[in-house]
Amino acid sequence: MANLPSFEIPQQMRDLAENNVAQARKAFDSLVGTAKRGAETMRGTTEMSRTSMQDMYGRGFEYAEENVHAAFDVAQKLARAGTPMEMMKIQSEYMRERYAAMQEQAKAFGGMAQEMFKQGAESTRSAMEQSAGEVRRMTEQGRDAAAQTARAAEDTVDRSTS
Repeated sequence: MANLPSFEIPQQMRDLAENNVAQARKAFDSLVGTAKRGAETMRGTTEMSRTSMQDMYGRGFEYAEENVHAAFDVAQKLARAGTPMEMMKIQSEYMRERYAAMQEQAKAFGGMAQEMFKQGAESTRSAMEQSAGEVRRMTEQGRDAAAQTARAAEDTVDRSTS
């Protein structure tokens, strides 16, 4: 076997490589942290939406129960009515009451839906702004680290060739 010449990697090159690995690890950890915060924000938004939908379903069942009870009440009144005029009056009152009730129910549902969408949009906007800021910061750090690494590499090459 031929003797291979001994070549030692200069300390500056080893330091540069170690520094690059440390910066890459830091950037990765920052990226993972941002991703975790984004996932947590999405989980919070999903939980908020789930809770809002449960509230809407609950309210819907309350309204359905209210409407069915009103229908039974009018049926009972109609069964007791003695004349066709009395029946028409009962039916007319029922229609007026139910129309007003349905308007209120629709208004309440609309308000709940609007609030749910508003909260979701605000949460999403906030998460997007936070993520954009963190990506911007990480990009700046990466650019700075790359410039620093390039300068260090140039210095190391200059020292090695001198």
